[in-house]
Amino acid sequence: MSCPPKSDDLVFFVNGRKVIERNADPEVTLLNFLRKNLRLTGTKYACGRGGCGACTVMVSKHDPVSAKIRHFSITACLVPICSLYGAAVTTVEGIGSINTRLHPVQERIARSHGTQCGFCTPGMVMSMYTLLRNHLQPSEEQLMEALGGNLCRCTGYRPILASGRTFCVESTDCQKKRTGKCCLDLGGNDSSSLSRESDICTDLFVEEEFQPLDPTQELIFPPELLRMAKNPEKQTLTFHGERVTWISPGTLKDLLELKAKHPEAPLILGNTSLGPAMKSQGRVHPILLSPARISELSMVFKTSDGLTIGAGCSLAQVKDILAEQVSELPEEKTQTYRALLKHLKSLAGQQIRNMASLGGHVISRHCYSDLNPILVVGNATLNVISEEGTRQIPLNDHFLAGLASADLKPEEILESVYIPHSQKWEFVSAFRQAQCQQNALADVSAGMRVILEEATDTIKELSLSYGGVGESTIGAHKSCQQLIGRPWNEPMLEEACRLLLEEVSLPGWAPGGRVEFKRTLVVSFFFKFYLEVLQELKKLVKVSDSHHYPEISDRFLSALEDFPVTGPRGVQRYQSVDSHQSLQDPVGRPIMHLSGLKHATGEAIFCDDIPMVDRELFMVLVTSTKAHAKIISIDLSEALELPGVVDVITAEDIPGTNGAEDDKLLAVDEVLCVGQIICAVVAETDVQAKRAIEKIKITYKDLEPIIFTINDAIKHNSFLCPEKKLEQGNIEEAFEKVDQIVEGEVHVGGQEHFYMETQRVIVIPKAEDKELDIYVSTQDPAHVQKTVSSTLNIPINRITCHVKRVGGGFGGKVGRPAVFGAIAAVGAIKTGRPIRLVLDREDDMLITGGRHPLFGKYKVGFMNNGRIKALDIECFINGGCTLDDSEQVTEFLILKLENAYKIRNLRFRGRACMTNLPSNTAFRGFGFPQGTLITESCITAVAAKCGLLPEEIREKNMYKTIDKTIYKQAFSPETLIRCWNECLDKSSFHSRRIQVEEFNKKNYWKKKGIAIIPMKFSVGFAATSYHQAAALVHIYTDGSVLVTHGGNELGQGIHTKMLQVASRELKLPMSYMHICETSTATVPNTIATAASIGSDVNGKAVQNACQILLKRLEPIIKKNPGGTWEDWIEAAFEQRISLSATGYFRGYKADMDWEKGEGDPFPYYVYGAACSEVEIDCLTGAHKVEGSFIQGMGLYTTEELKYSPEGVLYSRGPDEYKIPTITDVPEEFNVSLLPSSQTPLTIYSSKGLGESGMFLGSSVFFAITDAVAAACKERDIVEDFIVKSPATPEQVRMACADRFTEMIPRDDPQTFKPWSIPIA
Repeated sequence: MSCPPKSDDLVFFVNGRKVIERNADPEVTLLNFLRKNLRLTGTKYACGRGGCGACTVMVSKHDPVSAKIRHFSITACLVPICSLYGAAVTTVEGIGSINTRLHPVQERIARSHGTQCGFCTPGMVMSMYTLLRNHLQPSEEQLMEALGGNLCRCTGYRPILASGRTFCVESTDCQKKRTGKCCLDLGGNDSSSLSRESDICTDLFVEEEFQPLDPTQELIFPPELLRMAKNPEKQTLTFHGERVTWISPGTLKDLLELKAKHPEAPLILGNTSLGPAMKSQGRVHPILLSPARISELSMVFKTSDGLTIGAGCSLAQVKDILAEQVSELPEEKTQTYRALLKHLKSLAGQQIRNMASLGGHVISRHCYSDLNPILVVGNATLNVISEEGTRQIPLNDHFLAGLASADLKPEEILESVYIPHSQKWEFVSAFRQAQCQQNALADVSAGMRVILEEATDTIKELSLSYGGVGESTIGAHKSCQQLIGRPWNEPMLEEACRLLLEEVSLPGWAPGGRVEFKRTLVVSFFFKFYLEVLQELKKLVKVSDSHHYPEISDRFLSALEDFPVTGPRGVQRYQSVDSHQSLQDPVGRPIMHLSGLKHATGEAIFCDDIPMVDRELFMVLVTSTKAHAKIISIDLSEALELPGVVDVITAEDIPGTNGAEDDKLLAVDEVLCVGQIICAVVAETDVQAKRAIEKIKITYKDLEPIIFTINDAIKHNSFLCPEKKLEQGNIEEAFEKVDQIVEGEVHVGGQEHFYMETQRVIVIPKAEDKELDIYVSTQDPAHVQKTVSSTLNIPINRITCHVKRVGGGFGGKVGRPAVFGAIAAVGAIKTGRPIRLVLDREDDMLITGGRHPLFGKYKVGFMNNGRIKALDIECFINGGCTLDDSEQVTEFLILKLENAYKIRNLRFRGRACMTNLPSNTAFRGFGFPQGTLITESCITAVAAKCGLLPEEIREKNMYKTIDKTIYKQAFSPETLIRCWNECLDKSSFHSRRIQVEEFNKKNYWKKKGIAIIPMKFSVGFAATSYHQAAALVHIYTDGSVLVTHGGNELGQGIHTKMLQVASRELKLPMSYMHICETSTATVPNTIATAASIGSDVNGKAVQNACQILLKRLEPIIKKNPGGTWEDWIEAAFEQRISLSATGYFRGYKADMDWEKGEGDPFPYYVYGAACSEVEIDCLTGAHKVEGSFIQGMGLYTTEELKYSPEGVLYSRGPDEYKIPTITDVPEEFNVSLLPSSQTPLTIYSSKGLGESGMFLGSSVFFAITDAVAAACKERDIVEDFIVKSPATPEQVRMACADRFTEMIPRDDPQTFKPWSIPIA
């Protein structure tokens, strides 16, 4: 074999230390290099696509144009190390640590309770840190912008923003700094409420205690890099990898020579387009040309007629350049620049804008591009250059469609983009609509420009360009030509819409789906443009002018305003501890998460941060590409021949049981869904293993039937378990006696857990006795242990599962980790070597399933006054291909359907459907968030029919006195009623309702809605044995205490709470105590940390152990009451008193008899109420929220799973699946914990709140429903009673039917194969 050519040295700095990489591989990303080569594991891998911000670091470079140092945040998962020549990288470890000193950003995010699971925290810290390096006192807008590309699934963002706000310039809208009282603190304004709330706290941290930010303490830019930058090497640098060569020329001349020599080689700058494409499509370019060192590509030229921006400028730089032009030039000249700026604010996240270049954005020609449609209508020109010289190409549709005659020649490169100034009587606007406000690809984007004949309304020139409605950006030339010479008025608008829908046509099967929505947006955007131009004309023309333009009705004006991105405001109220409570007793105080500071410094170790073990191998899973098929053959030969591949694990290698009969760990003979695991490759590195899976050849034979949707399952009678049913009263008789009956249906889509840390496990076989150590990210280590035991056919006592902390679970890490643990364990036993299995985000989303989609039908009978007499609900959930937790989810769904309402005659029925989709599983709320949406939809329907408000119907039908539920469990609704009344009061609901109605009267195209939702949520498992818990507490001879218990740290702070319990019980400060990890060797036979009761039951066990120890110490303390704790412990040891105790809690009693339909399935209830106010844009479907719970809000508004007609999940990463971002947090977000609310059953009156808040997010859904109802009423649309969740912009827009939805063409679904299918 020939020796590869020698590479140049790659020189860059990390955290102030020089790195010289002699054999830099262009395919290695900065993230991999930091984690594997430098062992800096604070930077996390979560999506690998630049979409979540978990791997954010700061890069500093010397800018040759401005001669200043630029600091910018980037996502390390997309940055090839070869692009870092001469750069300084700062990671979370480089700015502070627990052992040296904390940086103020790290300290404040931890002490503000801005970390829960902590997996996203290092990325958040680095985004904020970079912001502060550029702006010492940022504005709130800059803070929101800096964090817009960082996702968090735990905190709901509010505490993260609170920590960032402590650095911001003082905002003008809160008097707290001046008066000491926050404007949001008061519920009512009367003095009685003030005196009543004297023991209510609103502060979770004391700002004055934070260390100040001192910019002189920051890392300096390395002087060596400064010298290198000022005397740049002009020579070409070359880095040879195994498959790819990276060439970085030092001069423009060299670059052009290289491009002539390698015309096929792409230019790579930010890697934000090439990187994800190479990952998802497996494309490899043998040669990459990097123009990063060529300053000519970053030049900016301003002339009297326009602006030329270098193709190498990042989109963040372009934004700054345009902002400067807008501030300097008269308004009429900057129309195009302002349109571009508007989209640059919402395009991707800050990190991507820092990396992506203008040239890359233009040349990539993405069909969904936000900027290209504006550049097209703005008559931008591309300046291209080659060895032959320079030439200009118009940036138009022909170029964007890739027509050879209008494109660059292979040897040419894009040098710069020229954007001309606009002129008087020229109007340019930009529009986009996406699943959420920021960091989301547009469904449709548009650039629109019109020039009118001077001082008239006659169209002289018109240009309309759309993204998202074709394979490339599409212009509407014919339509524009036909409209020239027409006056800018209503008949022109009608004609334009007709022409546009003819020209910009989208087939029913178009990729991306949402076809009718996109067609509607094409004309809705033009209508917005029509209004904007009329509005601008009014400003231009004096009142005395004889020319009369069409008037815009005042009710239409709100259509012109986009929803602003505002920093959320809010307050949380909780009862302060009793003034007599000892200062060292931490119970009831807002204690910082035990690992908070470690999360913020990157020193908290997660499963994949554990250093590689000697001889460790990497495992990658091979999954089915068919939904229902027989496996004919599996050919492993090619894969096994690849370098580094050690083995392929199949079902035949399993020594024990291969899962259950109908739920195999590894498929045998047959596959039941796309994503089912068939085998697993084990190799020396993850890269080798991933290459090997491409070479495994599996042949299938399709089987019938293939079922994806609930409807198909009902047709084929395909169910996973028997029907669950509860009934009370006489439903048939009640229906005969009511005034009215309404029937309706509800469809609730599924939800992906999107825990930030994907599924991962490390299995280490020991040298003797078949022992295994398993480090796993799970909510249920005992289940992993049992599954591995039965799979390997070895006793449970040889297997130890360790859980230090989990990067989010939400139910998705209850059952699934056992599968991955067992497969990895088979690999470890077969090879005799440690195995590491880390799922990519795409595989995690494909394989693991999520929340069950639901289809429900209801029939409700009621009197004209709104009193509900009878309710019959039948629901079906999509369980996927195996049983998993579907039976329990169905049971919980049925048990919880009544929510807060006392209805005398009820019938609830539920079934779990078996389909050829990955099995759905436990998810926060466990059926309650889907099922109760049906109940609340009934209430809304009854209100509509009675002509009453939904809140009146809710109040009228709520439980009022001590009563029994449908399953005969007694409870008192007193707390429920208190929560409802407090929520009405604190939200000023009734005055808000009046304001909403006033707003809706005055606005036609924007509508507001308001809703208040009560909640009765039952906590726990419906079985006594699942409520048991154990703990083990050791006191060592120096007085220190080690606590272990059966709960797992998922971000909820369970370890923190357990130490609070131990501290109170042993009357000892928390500083004496430590929790190491959860391990099956210290506390055996544990129950999953789930069902909201982890802290309750484990707290009882810890309390029990501490009380046993204290009882043993009692004689010693009595003998020496003045002694110290250390004295007592020493004496106890001398007297041979055991200083170790097992604590145990036998569990809450819970049982349910489904035969009789009665029981006491739940230990207790938690109650709540939430009010949300929403504003919707009827033209685009966009919405802005003012109050909710974030993960629940995501379920009901933005999180949409899309499946192909072949059962393949399309939404497999943050690009396609939208969890709420920081800009989706409600503008005003207030939370109160009900004071003086006792639960005598639980430890210190603790409440299991882990899941209940999820459903309260539905108040946003019903507020949107309320706003849509207001629009429909005004448009005389008859309300149908089909409810669909999530309420995406598409659903909202199409529900607000109007002249534009009426004019779009509709397709017959029988005539084409849709891009995606609904499965609920």
